[in-house]
Amino acid sequence: MVPGVRGLASSNISGNYEPPSYWEGPILILTEGPERGKRWELKQETITIGRHASCDIVLLDRRVSRFHARITRQGKNFVLEDLGSKNGTFVNGISVSAPVPLKDGDEIAIAFAFKFLFVDTEATAPVAPESEPLLKLDKASRKVWVKGKELIPPLSPLQFRLLELLYDASGYIVTREEIAQALWPEAKGGVTDQAIDALIHRLRERLASLEPNVNFVETVRGHGFRLLIP
Repeated sequence: MVPGVRGLASSNISGNYEPPSYWEGPILILTEGPERGKRWELKQETITIGRHASCDIVLLDRRVSRFHARITRQGKNFVLEDLGSKNGTFVNGISVSAPVPLKDGDEIAIAFAFKFLFVDTEATAPVAPESEPLLKLDKASRKVWVKGKELIPPLSPLQFRLLELLYDASGYIVTREEIAQALWPEAKGGVTDQAIDALIHRLRERLASLEPNVNFVETVRGHGFRLLIP
């Protein structure tokens, strides 16, 4: 069995490879070469890559130099450098002639014989700030914001009541009858389709004044309307 490889009778790769566990830090994933898919957890301050048995990641290929490359932790970052190898070290296809800070998703090629993907879990799962909703309304003040910008002048009471009705049912259809009952509860002779269409049209125009590329209010023919917030 090759030293440093668990559960393999023979391999072209050895070193401090460990199967995925609970490690949440940066890793290297072999994407091209024997044993593709293996992962190395970058727990150490320095990780050497090469053909020599003392390297942390041993690549048994004559195209790989005995001490080929080194990855060094610098604070929260990792830096890759070539150690004077014969066939070169590359990041995203560019030859490494000086230390290169690694970024999440970088491809590292060792002598074009092996390729690794550098995965920085802190970069792939950052603590993201709360994003501003595309459409927001305050029922108490009757204010509306589109992409963080307040709609000025404010909507008329009927326009706001219509938006509130659609907003509360976001994604669901609100029928013409429901709109008529909510906005004109005391109308004795009924509410015409033209009156509802005119109000819908005006509401669309007001929202489009701040975001013309989004149709917030969709007409569902034969059924009614619904609010769509991408």
